[in-house]
Amino acid sequence: MSTPRSPKDTFITVYGRKPVLEALDDTSLQVDKVILAEDVRGGSAREILDSARTRGVPVQRATAHRVKVLAGNGRHDQGVLADVVAPRMAPIAEFLDTLGANDQVAVLVLDRLTNPSNVGMILRSATAAGLDGVLLPRRGLPSIDPLMIKASAGVAFRAPVLRSATVEEGCEALHTAGFTIFGLDAGGDSLLSAELPRRVALVLGNESEGLSDSIRPHLDGVLAIPMHGGVESLGVASAAAVAAFELARRRP
Repeated sequence: MSTPRSPKDTFITVYGRKPVLEALDDTSLQVDKVILAEDVRGGSAREILDSARTRGVPVQRATAHRVKVLAGNGRHDQGVLADVVAPRMAPIAEFLDTLGANDQVAVLVLDRLTNPSNVGMILRSATAAGLDGVLLPRRGLPSIDPLMIKASAGVAFRAPVLRSATVEEGCEALHTAGFTIFGLDAGGDSLLSAELPRRVALVLGNESEGLSDSIRPHLDGVLAIPMHGGVESLGVASAAAVAAFELARRRP
């Protein structure tokens, strides 16, 4: 019997009146429900209620405190949130169960990034390149919030997001499934000329400190993007874009 999937591995929660209305107005998105604080009244409430009614989306009322807890952001929720179905989001174990024995699979793994805009841009690049997944651990990364969604230009809703409790747990699952895991860091062999296995994961580290000490024991090696012209490194979002399209180029 399979373990029931957590809502956190099924929905992306958006909060704030404008992001919720934008989600309701986008008919390509499936909105599971809207939760509206009991103290939100007047024109703002009517606009949200009317939009939800038009889409056939159920609206629940809750205390303002409950909305803040569910949104995870007490300053910007404005008393409303919406759970949007993310059709390509899955727990890492569920994703691995779908793979065929001979599938060529490439994923990115994010290790303790702190800037939600960077994460959003990485989701956009990986999705555009056609990668199979981007592992976003639930702990150690920003939550998928309106800022991240904006940075991804809305792609976050449709990105192949893989979830694990921690980056270490996710990498252990990938290893068990036969993935070779490389860190992307200066000093490694060139990513552009390295031989890559059929199942490969590239780990991208923190914006300022790079790969964490706790993830290095999980790596099979380190690869680098060659730099010229005196440039020492790329920002993590730019490096992820180069890596994503290099992995895509290697597909048969």
